[in-house]
Amino acid sequence: MKTLAATDVVQHEREESIEAKRRNAIKGAFFSEYIDMFDIYLPVVVLSPVLAFFQPPHLSAGMETILASLVFITTLLGRPVGALIFGMIADRVGRRKASIYSVSGFGVITLLIALLPGYESIGITSYWLLVLLRFVDGIFLGGGYTGAMPLAIEYSKKHQRGFVGGFIIAGFPAAYVSINLVAMLMFAVFPLNGIHSPYAQWGWRIPFVLGAVLAGLLALYYVHKVAESEIWKSETADKAGESAVQAEKLPLSDLLRGKSGRSLLQVLVMMTGFWLTQNIITIFLPTGLLFKTLHLTGFQITLTLMITYFVLFFSYIASGMIGQRIGRRRFFAILGPVIATVGAGLLYVLANVDLTLPAIIAITCVLAVIVTSPWGVIVTYINERFVTDVRATGFGVGFSLSVIIPSFYAFYMNALSAFMPLRLTPVALLCVGGLIGAIGALMGPETKDVDF
Repeated sequence: MKTLAATDVVQHEREESIEAKRRNAIKGAFFSEYIDMFDIYLPVVVLSPVLAFFQPPHLSAGMETILASLVFITTLLGRPVGALIFGMIADRVGRRKASIYSVSGFGVITLLIALLPGYESIGITSYWLLVLLRFVDGIFLGGGYTGAMPLAIEYSKKHQRGFVGGFIIAGFPAAYVSINLVAMLMFAVFPLNGIHSPYAQWGWRIPFVLGAVLAGLLALYYVHKVAESEIWKSETADKAGESAVQAEKLPLSDLLRGKSGRSLLQVLVMMTGFWLTQNIITIFLPTGLLFKTLHLTGFQITLTLMITYFVLFFSYIASGMIGQRIGRRRFFAILGPVIATVGAGLLYVLANVDLTLPAIIAITCVLAVIVTSPWGVIVTYINERFVTDVRATGFGVGFSLSVIIPSFYAFYMNALSAFMPLRLTPVALLCVGGLIGAIGALMGPETKDVDF
């Protein structure tokens, strides 16, 4: 009896240990997504009003637009590179180490950006340093979720993976709300009136320092609180006796062939569709529709987006739980056509009907919930599509590489404007993206019962 009782105690302690590791991994992934998106939005929200601080004076409007876009595009280009690099690190040396390396990297780069001198100090070098640092930042940011998310999903219980995936991606709207609150505080405390004003000289630096501090705290959290994936360690131990040639093989070579290669192709097709619909909502809607078409004031746009992203925090979690109940594949297959019809209809109404501000806010919230709901399921689904050997690389590449084609949505809108009114072009792209996403999902199997 004593032996049996002792065994029960040991088993109970082991279960408690696994549960603590599970919670820590999930919290780490959530904050990794949160800090990742906080850093992504720093130049969009905080730096946009003072980009002239880094640029030569008296630029033409066209040149200002080009230079401003490069700051953001370079970050975007760096993310797939980082996803590939850190995906291979996560599959070869561990999810935890990849997370520590990437988080530490974008913390250091973010701090260096906060310390950059302006054009008046070092000339055009200031601008090119900003662009270079944002590209390197994008590489580390691309690696941030590549280790953290597979680690959290691998620790999750099978019946809870849907909730966990939705909870992790909810870090995105939480970060958006946070960075806007920080920016509003900075604008209120430090006046912005030309490049010699307090905000332009050093007020914008404070949010970047805050982002660096958050990244440093997250790195320490992974060092002291997060354990390596038990599934990854088990898989590594099972293959310890393989030949040296097999052991040296890169995860990328396995990813691009056989079953994993077919999974990657399917994920890329599906994600191309859902990135296109996502970009219409997160990029075009605030800048092209609310600002240029509906002519809302800065306060009205901020109010609309803050409410929308607050709602999205909960809708992502709800989407993950619905996908867990009805199946990921079925969820995508249903939502794709809904986006192409109901979502497109709401976007048309928003762009073409004279509405009050409360109506605009309400329609924007419903539209955003419908169009972005696949993202509450995507993190879990892509991780389930790949075996342990290439899961981090497959997730990182499938998630990041697919963003490139949809990122040129403005060019597609311009091309479509030759055949239809410009206001209809985002509606058409929303239809196309929703259908591509659904077709991509139907190309793959159901995954909610997959064992790791």
